[in-house]
Amino acid sequence: MIAPLDLLGYFSAHGDEHLSLLKSLVEMESHSLDKSGIDRLADFLAREFESNGATAEILPLAGSGNALKVVWQSMGSGKPVLLLGHLDTVWPAGTIAQRPFAVKDGKAYGPGIYDMKSGILLCLLLCRGMRDRVLQPDRDVIFFFMPDEEIGSAGGLPILETIAKASHAVLCLEPPLAGGKAKTFRKGVGTFRLRIAGIASHAGVEPEKGASAILEMSRQIIKLQKMSSKERGITVSVGTVKGGSAVNVVPSFAEAEIDFRFATLEAGRRLEKRIRSLRPQDERCRFQIEGGINRPPLERTGAVAGLFQQARALAATIGMELGEGGTGGGSDGSFTAALGIPTLDGLGVDGDGAHAVHEHIIVADLPRRAALLGMLVQEL
Repeated sequence: MIAPLDLLGYFSAHGDEHLSLLKSLVEMESHSLDKSGIDRLADFLAREFESNGATAEILPLAGSGNALKVVWQSMGSGKPVLLLGHLDTVWPAGTIAQRPFAVKDGKAYGPGIYDMKSGILLCLLLCRGMRDRVLQPDRDVIFFFMPDEEIGSAGGLPILETIAKASHAVLCLEPPLAGGKAKTFRKGVGTFRLRIAGIASHAGVEPEKGASAILEMSRQIIKLQKMSSKERGITVSVGTVKGGSAVNVVPSFAEAEIDFRFATLEAGRRLEKRIRSLRPQDERCRFQIEGGINRPPLERTGAVAGLFQQARALAATIGMELGEGGTGGGSDGSFTAALGIPTLDGLGVDGDGAHAVHEHIIVADLPRRAALLGMLVQEL
């Protein structure tokens, strides 16, 4: 195995070339709902990986962009290591013209660069390292890129679960926490839509004959917000509300969208049950409740903690202090962890501004992250 500092030197040697490749990735806009943009990026990456000795497979999906599976075949045996990323970003086509790729004061800027075009770049650099035999893992390495992570992962999830179940461990290339910390905990996520049907009447002539759906919704919103508990890691937030037909009519309709987050799957299921059991205070109103849990939590199990400690020890060999933490947001790593597969998240490039206009990465972190990822894959 190449010495850790020599590996760091290998990934540091072609910085301008790596930034040029990153620029190309950022300029290939790939909004979650832009199938042509996602497919164009998948095709480009397939060619890049294959030119570096891997085998790439485009996986067509109905209703979304295509997924991409890449396999680097080793000489060893055993279950493969899965490196997990996503092709889509939150930025619509045309954003690059408003905020073009730029490097300034040691930072690289551009839409989707932090979440997660730079994570995709790390996978390409790792593949090049295996091509050049500075990395020689004893297991096959699978790179899998989802096309719809930013909008819930519904299309690519069945494929991901099949690949993950056959994997030894999962390394997720989502951006790290502030300061470059790995993510060893994520809250689970769920959404509900509550629709309330009331009774319309003239607001001035006979309001008593009406049953206000908006008034009933206000009562339910108070109940929902009170379900939050910082101590138990639970948040419930009513994010959108609409209703009514005219100012002089007792409203017969109201609708709200509810976001809820939870620290453990057990807590999430209890919370889901509580929300489904809501009943109207005004018995003339009727409820329709749709939704539920859509992403499990990434719980800090012994397997997750052990994988982090392994990564932390390797990071120290290149002078890098790797911390850990948690977040209320979900990722595809949450799905793999829920399957019982050891998963370490937040291994992307340090930076800031996911989904924000100041989105950027710290350029000097690119070779460090590539070296850490390479050592971790090889040791696994």
